[in-house]
Amino acid sequence: MRLQISTRLAIFAVLELTAREGLQLSVAEIGRKYGVSSHHLAKVMHVLGRAGLVRSVRGVGGGYQFIGNPRRTTLLDVAQLFEDLSSVEPANGDGPSEEQTLSEVLGEIDDVAHATLGSITIATMRKLVERRRVGEGRRPKPASRRPQSIAEI
Repeated sequence: MRLQISTRLAIFAVLELTAREGLQLSVAEIGRKYGVSSHHLAKVMHVLGRAGLVRSVRGVGGGYQFIGNPRRTTLLDVAQLFEDLSSVEPANGDGPSEEQTLSEVLGEIDDVAHATLGSITIATMRKLVERRRVGEGRRPKPASRRPQSIAEI
């Protein structure tokens, strides 16, 4: 499954904000980490704000804070803000059996993707990210292998 850049940015921003609980992070700070435009990220943050997942704090030292519940908010909750995750349209009953069968298989794939995204909370995703960081800390890192842009992530 491929997610749109906005969806990926939203997930990364939420993960970043939950990793620094209680702090406000600016769009520029988050954007620098992932090598993305502050303008694009600001639009994503606005959508997250309207959904009640983040709030904007104005003024010096302002930025965004995560205000959702990381133990209840799932990847599906975030993805649905940016993606049309509706299932494949069923084939009409008049089409060939191959078309109907393919439609059923694609529908099952959609169901599995929804179930998976809906079962992974932001808190769980944070733990997975931290586990990977710890694992990478034990292995030698290739020189200058830090992602330069979101496309490399």
